[in-house]
Amino acid sequence: MKKALVVFGTRPEAIKMAPLVKKLQESTAYSVRVCVTAQHRSMLDQVLEIFDILPDYDLDVMKPNQDLFDITSNILLKLKPVLDDFQPDEIFVHGDTSTTFAASLAGFYRGIDICHIEAGLRTNNIRSPFPEEANRKLTAVITKSHFVPTTSAKENLIKEGYSEQQIVITGNTVIDALNLVENKLNKDEKIRTAAKEKLSQAGFHISPDRKLVLVTGHRRENFGKGVERICDALLKVATTYPDVDIVYPVHLNPNVKDVVTEKLGGVSNIHLISPLDYVTFIYLMINCYLVVTDSGGIQEEAPSLGKPVLVMRDVTERPEAISAGTVKLVGTDVNKIFSGVADLLEDRMLYDQISKAVNPYGDGIACDRIVDSLLGGKLGLAQFVPKSILLS
Repeated sequence: MKKALVVFGTRPEAIKMAPLVKKLQESTAYSVRVCVTAQHRSMLDQVLEIFDILPDYDLDVMKPNQDLFDITSNILLKLKPVLDDFQPDEIFVHGDTSTTFAASLAGFYRGIDICHIEAGLRTNNIRSPFPEEANRKLTAVITKSHFVPTTSAKENLIKEGYSEQQIVITGNTVIDALNLVENKLNKDEKIRTAAKEKLSQAGFHISPDRKLVLVTGHRRENFGKGVERICDALLKVATTYPDVDIVYPVHLNPNVKDVVTEKLGGVSNIHLISPLDYVTFIYLMINCYLVVTDSGGIQEEAPSLGKPVLVMRDVTERPEAISAGTVKLVGTDVNKIFSGVADLLEDRMLYDQISKAVNPYGDGIACDRIVDSLLGGKLGLAQFVPKSILLS
């Protein structure tokens, strides 16, 4: 029996790795342990509770005012006794966080095979997103099995010299997680009621007769002037469209929270609320009209729910969404953000075109493909074939 150590530390990682943990645990071929670094403490714990995952190891690295030096070095040092104890055959990491790179490096030092989930995404700008682009590329160098979400991600790796035999196109595991939660919300009135109550406790009530713009923002490259411009754009939207609600679950990082609170606090139709657990956030996304974000995962999730996405970044490592027509890049330019929102609020034909575009990121069985590949294809699952065309 193989021993698999699944390592993650942030909320987005936990969401995307949770369904894989479940699939590995279902397999009789694996002994599975979960290690969390708690790079994001409270937001991580919410996801673990939702998916009923109890970590075997908790590195608990989150400290006030820590920087990338602290995070990376602490994870690397604290993983050493974990590897000594469990002695895994494979380490599963996800995406582009400091946890991803540090865990992969620790595994490399011990000669352990690295399985990289959501591999191959690239902006080809080492500073954007920072430090995520570097984390992905550095992790790839020491990865044995690259599980990529799309064809273009595979092509990125091949261009960089990685063997096609190491690469499997799976679709994105976030769609697996999204489908699980959406099904729960659709089938269970108690879960819907709980989501409504948690949203109310956070400070917002959905009004069915008002369009809702959902905003998230937390990228390091937007700290400072970028966050200020985002706030200016949202203020312009709010004053131009007083009948539209803007709801913004504000990230806890002071570089975001302090600026957003100062510039947008007190505006009647801008609702600055505390961060939401995953189920409540999905409930909010289901009920919104459009999404404005600098997040990566939401670019993948929102199209599955038929929600247009405006991405407040100059480049994206998810170009498939641009090609498919599910998202539009607007950067942190005040006028581009405003006009992007205004166009979607006022042009129904444009809105319908984007909301009906085919999501190129997955069909909900990415985790099955990952496990099947590692077991030699016993289930006979074909690799994911992404679509990047618009519905007619």
